[in-house]
Amino acid sequence: MDNVKKFEIEPQAVPKKKRKNASLDKKKARYGWFFVAPFLIGFFLIYLPMIFESIQFSFMDTSTIPGGGLARAWVGLDNYRYAFLENADFTRTLISSIKNLLFNIPAIVIFSLFMAVLLNQKMKGRALFRAIFFIPVIVSTGIIESIDLQNTLASTQATMSNFSDSTMQSSATAGQQIISLLDVQRFFSGMKVGQELVSYVLRIVNGVYEIVNKSGVQMLIFLAGLQSISPAIYESCKMEGASAWETFWKITFPMISPMILVNAIYTVIDSFTSQSNQVMKFIDGIYSQSKGMVRATAMSWVYFLVVIVILAIVAGLISAYVFYQRRD
Repeated sequence: MDNVKKFEIEPQAVPKKKRKNASLDKKKARYGWFFVAPFLIGFFLIYLPMIFESIQFSFMDTSTIPGGGLARAWVGLDNYRYAFLENADFTRTLISSIKNLLFNIPAIVIFSLFMAVLLNQKMKGRALFRAIFFIPVIVSTGIIESIDLQNTLASTQATMSNFSDSTMQSSATAGQQIISLLDVQRFFSGMKVGQELVSYVLRIVNGVYEIVNKSGVQMLIFLAGLQSISPAIYESCKMEGASAWETFWKITFPMISPMILVNAIYTVIDSFTSQSNQVMKFIDGIYSQSKGMVRATAMSWVYFLVVIVILAIVAGLISAYVFYQRRD
């Protein structure tokens, strides 16, 4: 046993932990917060106190102080009770605006998707056609829209038309329509469709000018989504013998479905914030009346909550059918 050499096991040095570099996703997240930070700072320091004060203002009544300024008094739900129970025009205008929105969402989304698919094809003058369809978006925004709404010539023509007799007014109204109800009924006579569908198609055709004007941004979003689809997918479908109709419903439509959700939400917000919106005009008219500031504020918050509910319903319904492509 004495000849056996004894070996002492020396303790090995513990390796130092290497500092893990942040992943690319985390770096992008940090950069995202950096760019969003100015908006968040402005929102919490400027807009959030104004929103809180506006909510308080909707539950109050104001009166003028002889020395100047306004005196506030808490009145609870009186302003909201006035909006729903005493002023029937507000409820009627709000319901009418919601009905128009339910009509506009499918019409605008379907038209913009249809035109985006056409403009995504390889053809001569494609860039020119895209610019033509986007021109109404530029014309109907900003100062140009204000000039159009305050067009003196248009108001003069509207005043002059009031002097015409009822027969000329009815014929002018009929002349402004592209097609009549009888034309649509004649077209669908052999298809056994309901009267509601006939009326909906008639309204779409006669309102095509407004639909085209409101479809420019949605069309660009759809074009961006269509161009993000890999051409290899279409090539494989073509090699397998799939028709254009099958390719659209099996490939294009599922992969463009996230853009349908985005455009539906954008259409709702754009419709409710437009200067031509009847509810916005009605609230602006209430503001100039007696006790109009507090009542208009209450109506504005009702209108805002209605928009939020509609956005939640639209997002919930469309999200159930949205397909997200896996990138891994």
